[in-house]
Amino acid sequence: MSHAEPRFPRRRRRKAACALLLAAVAWPSVLAAQETGLSAATDASAPSTNNAAAPGQTRQKPASGAASAAAAAAAVPAYQPVSPGAVPDAPAPAAANADDGSPLADDGTSLTDDGSADDSAGTTPTTSALPTRRPASKVDAAADDTPQPTNERQRTIDYADRQPLDPRADRTAAIETPRPKPEDDPFAPVGIPFGTFVLRPSIEQGLTATSNANNAPGGTSAVLSETTLRLNATSDWASNSATIDALGNLRESLSGASLHDASGSINGTLNLDLENEWRATAKAGYEIAPESASSPVVIGDVASQPTRQSFDGSLAISKDIGKLRFGLTGAAARDTYGDASLLGGGVLSQKDRNETLYTTTLRGGYAISPALTPFAEVEVGRRLYDQRIDDDGYQRSANRLGIRAGTELDLGEKLNGEISAGWLSESPDDARLAAISGASVNADLKWSPERGTVIGLAGTTTVEGTTTPGETGDLLYSGQLTAERRIRSDLTANAALGLGWRTYTGTDGHDMIMSAEAGLTWWLNRYVGLSTKARYEKLESNLPGRNYDSASIFAGIKVQR
Repeated sequence: MSHAEPRFPRRRRRKAACALLLAAVAWPSVLAAQETGLSAATDASAPSTNNAAAPGQTRQKPASGAASAAAAAAAVPAYQPVSPGAVPDAPAPAAANADDGSPLADDGTSLTDDGSADDSAGTTPTTSALPTRRPASKVDAAADDTPQPTNERQRTIDYADRQPLDPRADRTAAIETPRPKPEDDPFAPVGIPFGTFVLRPSIEQGLTATSNANNAPGGTSAVLSETTLRLNATSDWASNSATIDALGNLRESLSGASLHDASGSINGTLNLDLENEWRATAKAGYEIAPESASSPVVIGDVASQPTRQSFDGSLAISKDIGKLRFGLTGAAARDTYGDASLLGGGVLSQKDRNETLYTTTLRGGYAISPALTPFAEVEVGRRLYDQRIDDDGYQRSANRLGIRAGTELDLGEKLNGEISAGWLSESPDDARLAAISGASVNADLKWSPERGTVIGLAGTTTVEGTTTPGETGDLLYSGQLTAERRIRSDLTANAALGLGWRTYTGTDGHDMIMSAEAGLTWWLNRYVGLSTKARYEKLESNLPGRNYDSASIFAGIKVQR
């Protein structure tokens, strides 16, 4: 049998050198064992006889010097891994032994002491055992320079994101909640939820000093206690909308001229979006107040003006077809008058003045642009008095006809509303009474030149009837220019200029009514504010006994929610 080339010669030479080194170190231990009576070999090449075993113990086989060195090497403490998680090498499987006790190779041949196959024929195998396997040391790992196969696992796509955070890294700042947007009007009422509506009530209480308590010819000065209640209710619906506005005012004389009057009003609007681009708008209102001293009907020697009640309601439907705009509106307005109290006692009935006006208006327009829509409309109606023939024998019911043309403006908050002009006429049933007719002007515009400033223009043309014998009534043109400016978030200024012109039918009589008002409101907080206003009003007429003027100033406190 040919002598095979030893495998891994370099490693084996190193292991042999380590074994000799360990044997030299263990030699004093062997001599000490001989002195204490233990059986040990003194010569690695010559076998020796084991000492007699103690009773009950098994006699050990003689061991060679190499075996003794291996046993001494086994007594060295096991290697303890330094890094956490490291584990020692797995123990080698038990090797099969030949008949004489020597280990066998994988092919059944005997192995020598250094682990190589014994290829010599007829040679007596050695009896020394293989050295005990110990854990690999750092020296062995450094000496083993055999390249090892690598099979590194591919990193995942999110490997970098899944790495543990470095505790020494700077802490990432928290994502702060953005600051809330400042309110356009931080002192506006917050409101009270009530079902599907939001209520915004307010009360204003103060004192009024006036030069003409009754706003009538020959009026005297007085100091009045004035209380005003307001309520606004707005719907909170996903679609459609509704609003309600209510107002109540009470004036009581504290000194000077005697005065006690109360007035109030309530108005509601409902907007509905119907199918097929149809829209509907319903309005209703009620007002009660003493008749104004500027009324065309003059009642002499009265202690107080009669109370006037007004009811009105309307229903309008509209539809857009491309750029065409169509609308139809039906409306009714009713005025009733209470009895007038006379200075000498007794009352004067005003029932013959009670009447109702019914009108129907048809409008058509064309949208040149979303901001500009010219239109034209025709109005027909009938005014009916409760008394078909009044106390003086006149039939005052009349037919009404109006034609107007104008334009609608819609530039958002910047400018919106409408303005129109035309002709209005009412012809009484009684031929003895002249028809009331003339040019008509109507306007309702809101303009905001800059944020916090709102300028309004309102104008109406009204037909006023009378029960004066031989007279039909008059045509009243009235207009008002208003301005509101938020000087600061807690300070609001407002002003108003009013002008009215009345022409009497059948005569050359006319009245001119002028008014001016300015006020300030300073909010202490969102709920309480201080208010003041000054007002001047004057009526000039070419008819006797109608001229008057009045100046007043008010100061009070306002509470809102």
